[in-house]
Amino acid sequence: MKSVLWQGGWTTRLRIGSGLILFAYAFFHFINIGLGLFHTDYLHSMQKGRHVVTRHDLGSVILYAALFIHSGLALYSISQRRTMRMPFSTGLQIVLGLLIPLQLIAHIVHTRYAHEVYGVNDEMGYIIALMWPSSAVWMQSVLLLVVWVHSCIGLHMWLRLTRWWSGTVPYLIGAAVFVPSFALAGLLTEGRRIWVDFGDPFLRDQYIEHYNWPSPESFQAMANVENNALVAFLMALGAALLVFVVRKLWRRRHSVRVKYVEGPEVVAEKGMTLLEISQANGVPHTALCGGKGRCTTCRVIVEDGADKLPAPSEVEARSLAAVGAPDGARLACQIRPTEPLTAFRMFRPDGGRKRAHASHGQERKLAVLFLDMRGFTSRTTGQLPYDIVFLLNRFFDAIVPAITAHGGAVDKYMGDGLLAVFEKPDAERSAQAGLAAAADVSLDLARFNQQLQSEASPGIRIGMGLHLGDLVLGEIGAVGSSAHTIIGDAVNVASRLEGETKALKAELLVSTELLQAAGYDSDPADLQSFDLRGVAKPILALPVAKASDLFEHKAALEQTY
Repeated sequence: MKSVLWQGGWTTRLRIGSGLILFAYAFFHFINIGLGLFHTDYLHSMQKGRHVVTRHDLGSVILYAALFIHSGLALYSISQRRTMRMPFSTGLQIVLGLLIPLQLIAHIVHTRYAHEVYGVNDEMGYIIALMWPSSAVWMQSVLLLVVWVHSCIGLHMWLRLTRWWSGTVPYLIGAAVFVPSFALAGLLTEGRRIWVDFGDPFLRDQYIEHYNWPSPESFQAMANVENNALVAFLMALGAALLVFVVRKLWRRRHSVRVKYVEGPEVVAEKGMTLLEISQANGVPHTALCGGKGRCTTCRVIVEDGADKLPAPSEVEARSLAAVGAPDGARLACQIRPTEPLTAFRMFRPDGGRKRAHASHGQERKLAVLFLDMRGFTSRTTGQLPYDIVFLLNRFFDAIVPAITAHGGAVDKYMGDGLLAVFEKPDAERSAQAGLAAAADVSLDLARFNQQLQSEASPGIRIGMGLHLGDLVLGEIGAVGSSAHTIIGDAVNVASRLEGETKALKAELLVSTELLQAAGYDSDPADLQSFDLRGVAKPILALPVAKASDLFEHKAALEQTY
């Protein structure tokens, strides 16, 4: 979890750290305002408690350092962007972030600055009275919403890669809506009360004395400070945009022109792969593996400029040879044009197919279970078809719940057998789920056989092959009638291991790849090596006479996945 939350360089970590400090401050500040919905004393009591931290020398240094660091890094990130094209959520967060200083500067000057320089008692009542009922109260309300939405987007972008975040989002949305609503309700309630009090000349004079209300000259001086701070921010923003433009012009001078046959002509920075150039310029370009060089779907025919490209690497050459690619074919994810180039995309996304990228294939390292019923043909010889279907359905009803209970899914049924896959967030938990499911299948089968015995029917024996390996999950078939399935060597290995259980008279064969991933301790002397048909290298696997023998380890496995 730690590696996911804090991955990235020092700028990313500083941005996240400073953002969390500011988020915490904003959260408690908004809750503080919301207490005005109940009573003024609650409002001021919490503010005094917050000031113990934020008005302390150390707290002030941390808070304002976070503010300047976060703002500075935001401007720095703008200056370092290659393009202003970005996802909507990212663009919205940047725009909201740039709007914050336009109102935050005025807020800080008339509160903390006024308190430190002019001795103003900047209680919540003073702040609200200062704004009420002018347009300032609406501008500060907008500031509250902008800060909160900007913070929530940032928090979501940071935590969305964690395993627990997606499950808590529905509940956190309620909290995200509640906080600003609560704060605005408190602001309106307290504002109306203070406005009524200010209508009484006697109470008004008391308020002015209590808050040490600034003089007109003080307000003018604060307005000058506010304007100067605003100009400084706009200059910093202008400098960031200037750096962005200069870098873009410099890259253009050090750029390369790429022309796509039956497509646009673009100019891109040297050093990028052709696939990256396509993606950066919005040019549709198929790449099912995401540009990792693990497929050939991004390949192009270089019609002009091929002689200026470096020769294919060993990996690229082997991939092209595997698909019998014609002369001039190259992988777009492997070539980095430095001279003008004309390319024809061999596989372009077809808008008419309406397939998402994930439907074309997603590579995962998962556990696969191949299961088959023993002696099915001899058992069912002479039986009526309906009786055979009835038996098969009873059999699957008995064992499949053990698979689904551990997060497995039956990919397909094959007569008297099935293929199941365990889609978990990582290989370790997928392997552990596969082992636990295999053990429970064996237990459920034993119960089912007891039921068959009571019906004077022979029991059923099974064989299972369990393996962990790289798979591609995607849709296979014509659009509109395709099925979600899995493809990969791991499926073949699991199938072949299941086949070996017949000669061994074992119920389960588990590959060492899966055992190691699951953290399952096994005696090396118990492992056997198998030369499986269609598998390049021998596979080490553990034969298990009864998969339910694994049950004693299942409880420990379930605790970890």
